[in-house]
Amino acid sequence: MDPVTVLKALLAGVSAAAAVTLVAWPRLTGPDPFTERIRKIERGKEETRPLRTIRPAARQEDALVKRPRKVFQAIVDHFDLARQAEDAGVSRKLKLAGFRGQAPLVTYLAVRLMFPFAIFLVLAVYIPLIVRPSIPFGAIMLLSAGFGSLGYFAPDVYLRNRMAKRQREIARTWPDGLDLILISVESGMSIEAAFRKVAAEVGPQSKALAEEMSITVAELAFLQDRRQAYDNLAERTGLESVRSVVTSLIQSEKHGTPVGQALRTLAKESRNARMNEAERKAAALPPKLTVPMIVFFLPVLFAVILTP
Repeated sequence: MDPVTVLKALLAGVSAAAAVTLVAWPRLTGPDPFTERIRKIERGKEETRPLRTIRPAARQEDALVKRPRKVFQAIVDHFDLARQAEDAGVSRKLKLAGFRGQAPLVTYLAVRLMFPFAIFLVLAVYIPLIVRPSIPFGAIMLLSAGFGSLGYFAPDVYLRNRMAKRQREIARTWPDGLDLILISVESGMSIEAAFRKVAAEVGPQSKALAEEMSITVAELAFLQDRRQAYDNLAERTGLESVRSVVTSLIQSEKHGTPVGQALRTLAKESRNARMNEAERKAAALPPKLTVPMIVFFLPVLFAVILTP
């Protein structure tokens, strides 16, 4: 078999795996809580639920105390990958993606090191035994090594995608949470009670934001420096809107100034920013539809008009 046939077989296998993953992904991830709640509202079956604090922080506590697997820990210790993680800022990326504790860090470093070798071994066995091309064995090994080298970047691509998805989820729900914080503060609640209220209310819309608020409430209760708790919230989310609110809260507690007016201004800016983002996406839709309309719509239209 020539290299073109081998490449076609590999692309066909990758396409089949991607198609199966795409079809099975909704069943693997489960239903979206926000979508399910909207459906309940549309059907008119949503009942008034009691006010209770959602405690996603318990899951985070389990993640913090969970120990990494011994195999992964041995690999990280043997190759001294922890120092490489500190230099590359992997811990911060994992926090932005929602992974906390030592176990996710060790797993990520070990998988990133093992993945290229795993892909190389799979292709080195699959191509000669299943595809059986008519190319030299050295070319097969070179092709397997090329695809295997791409496996080193696969965990980082997954981590970046998860980071972007989580930040979009938090940014979408943050204006609503900020409005609720403003209402709670102006009604006489403390910041801890306001954050706890947000964690209880925004859970169905954004689990990530509810988790961050719950962790911040716990840090405000246990850390000696409250400023550190606010800074940790801004660092875990990585959003400029959250950083602005954190700065206002820190200045308010430092100088004793009322925080209501600052929160009102920031809440208005967050709502405007969300509306501007929606308008920007709506304005970008017609240019994106131009090429599909030319490729798929116009030929059919011309065929219907000219064929009779």
